[in-house]
Amino acid sequence: MLLEKIQKKQALVGIIGLGYVGLPLVIEFCKAGFLVTGFDIDNKKVELLKQGKSYIKHIGSSHITTHLSQFTPTTDFSRLSAMDCIIICVPTPLNKNREPDMAYVFDTTKTIARYIKKGQLVVLESTTYPGTTDEDMRAILEETGLKAGKDFHLAFSPEREDPNRKDFSTSTIPKIVSGYTVECLAVTKLLYDSVVVRTVPVSSIKIAEATKLLENIYRSVNIAMVNELKMLFDRMGIDVWEVIEAAKTKPFGFQAFYPGPGLGGHCIPIDPFYLTWKAREYGFTTRFIELAGEINTQMPYYAVQKTADALNERGVTIKGSKILILGIAYKKDIDDMRESPSLKLLELYSKKGAVVDYNDPYIPEIPKLRHYNLEMKSVPLNKDTVPSYDAVVIATDHSDYDYKWLYAHARLIIDTRNAIGASLNDDKVVKA
Repeated sequence: MLLEKIQKKQALVGIIGLGYVGLPLVIEFCKAGFLVTGFDIDNKKVELLKQGKSYIKHIGSSHITTHLSQFTPTTDFSRLSAMDCIIICVPTPLNKNREPDMAYVFDTTKTIARYIKKGQLVVLESTTYPGTTDEDMRAILEETGLKAGKDFHLAFSPEREDPNRKDFSTSTIPKIVSGYTVECLAVTKLLYDSVVVRTVPVSSIKIAEATKLLENIYRSVNIAMVNELKMLFDRMGIDVWEVIEAAKTKPFGFQAFYPGPGLGGHCIPIDPFYLTWKAREYGFTTRFIELAGEINTQMPYYAVQKTADALNERGVTIKGSKILILGIAYKKDIDDMRESPSLKLLELYSKKGAVVDYNDPYIPEIPKLRHYNLEMKSVPLNKDTVPSYDAVVIATDHSDYDYKWLYAHARLIIDTRNAIGASLNDDKVVKA
């Protein structure tokens, strides 16, 4: 019956978590002709969506208003009982000991268990360690007396979102799909075939969970490598950015990765440690992952030290200095602050005794976050404000910034993104 409902676009789709993963998925299912209910514990988000307003920069409000007749945002989780397909898109952060914090996933699963009914499909999209879905989540859901693969379908299909990417979107990125049984996989594949260009079925849920981890560990390790080379080449008087540009002319066997002030986003700084944690269960040490994490975590400290050295050369101590950080988002041209290294830079500069401000055209103020409660507002950039700072730190290279103008007005620029470029590179610019 569920297969037939999906084929006819009559299946009711419930998406839990209306953030950077869940909201784009809502839009795609609406475009495909499904009726979608979006669940979130944040009443502010739900109220904005009811008004047809988006709170994510790269998702215009028009995408919401266009589909309001098909889309019902709610904080009422009892409506889960009416859904045919339930997709979980909630955070999987780390705790203070860099261990998986599975509270969001498991609490959501317990909520689903209160309302689950026979014939439903439950899909997890959140990145996690192998065994989460078919072991931990299944155990919670089966406490109801219903059995996975017999009474309800259980699946894992990892998200592959990259906010504000221009060449790929939710619907054009191939989707890994898996299921607890062959039947679970068939239902899951049919559902996602309705909204994405291609599904890639794999033989087990654990394979799918491990695939997502591999994708992000690959990036983490390679970024750590170029971050380490940046520090080494700096001592050797070699510009790592020019080295990368030269190396990427090779048409095979090389993919360019770029250094920065640290890692941001919800995937690369976090996901590799889910496998590190799980590996301990098997008596295995993930040395590459842990070394990469150590190097990437060190990068904000490196940027702060380069700032202190540059100020010292100009007869200014970092204690009492005025520093402006450009960009609080974790990457250019988005409003996503999750795990942004700029937040760590704010903390570190402040601990050194500097007076720190920030500017970000997409983030007018910093809300209370999981690990930070900064209560700061973006300061304006003009010919009066910029020269008043002892150093301007380019932490996120937004396209909105006029770097030639910045070079003309700033006293010292700490460039962590190679935003200034070689043409304006002199003693006024310090690459970090």
